Amino acid sequence: MEGGLIPGLPDDIAAIILASLPISQLWRLRSTSRSWRSALSAPIGLLSSLRRPRDLLCVFPQDPSLAPPYLFDPSTLAWLPLPTIPCSPHSYGLSNFVPIAVGTRLYVVGGSHFDARAYPVDRPVPCAAAYRLDLAAGSPRAWTRLGDLICPRGSFAAVGFGDQIFVAGGGSRHAMFPSDGSRLNSVERLDCRTGRWRTVAAMPRERAGCVGWVSEGETEEELWVAGGYGEYRTVGGVFRADIYCRDVMVMGLRSGRWREIGEMWEEGERRKLGPVAVVEGENGAVPVVFMLDQNGIFRFIVDQNRWVIESTLRRSITDGESCGFVALDGELYVLTPMRQAFDPTDLRRMPNKKVSLDIQIYNPMTKIWKLLSASTPFYSAINFNMAALCTIQI
Repeated sequence: MEGGLIPGLPDDIAAIILASLPISQLWRLRSTSRSWRSALSAPIGLLSSLRRPRDLLCVFPQDPSLAPPYLFDPSTLAWLPLPTIPCSPHSYGLSNFVPIAVGTRLYVVGGSHFDARAYPVDRPVPCAAAYRLDLAAGSPRAWTRLGDLICPRGSFAAVGFGDQIFVAGGGSRHAMFPSDGSRLNSVERLDCRTGRWRTVAAMPRERAGCVGWVSEGETEEELWVAGGYGEYRTVGGVFRADIYCRDVMVMGLRSGRWREIGEMWEEGERRKLGPVAVVEGENGAVPVVFMLDQNGIFRFIVDQNRWVIESTLRRSITDGESCGFVALDGELYVLTPMRQAFDPTDLRRMPNKKVSLDIQIYNPMTKIWKLLSASTPFYSAINFNMAALCTIQI
């Protein structure tokens, strides 16, 4: 393939053809020739001005040091494996970590894991590690270890804003012990340019399992932290039961002051806050926050501090069925694994076919639903109660 990107075609035409390929194929085709490697590797190369940035879904099915995360392109239904994070010889079983994207960089922060150096060995401890993967410079190579969190945590709210990442609340809860774990009220900020964490004003009360987003206030940008659990009560004087938070805490990013907003729903309306997705506004518009509660999608009305029904799913989700809820390119995606025909507890019959995903897509602007299914690279269904999701634009 000497003398041009594609023999017989001008380079500008060939570049348009290459730019239309899925991002997963671009990385694989770099080894075709030197000219393709040069065109497809450089972040400011020939294709950068021709490709329209695409919103991709990043799926972490389990501990990212053991199983690789994947990028999923919903426009082409293509999957691309990413490198695993460095494996520690002392820790294992990482869960409740938070992936978040800032620009074309992907971050994995915190979590809860088991540490062979801790006592007792069979109890999980919060993780302070943070990793970064740059997806702009051609094919992703390896994760970079950043500075540790000042206060180790998992199950926390994480929000990217500019060149910063804010983390709020959290604790030491692990997926294997769903009723245990500590709670935190501390808040930290990561400077993505230096990779260092700084402490900011703490929340008025401890909270874990919460979600967060940034919204424009009257005088400054504000960090909103909602949902999660704080205090707990005992059942029969023995078992702990979480008391879920119905209120919202808001911090001004410039002033650093917190204020508390009243409850978002009445007693008996719902048990806890469901999965939340934020649709970013275009051309400076205010982002819109949506929540998935059973089979309904609710829109958050900021002025009223209430959740209002937006639409209902076209395919119902049964109680206890895991599902993912994310915002991609201005649309809401509800992901549910297709039911498998075999018994996963029967080790004598391992699956020989890859599972598929049911995807329900809702456009808040047009109020139109789309339904599709996509094959996955996994041989077992994704448990979205334990998996971690985020979106990134490349």
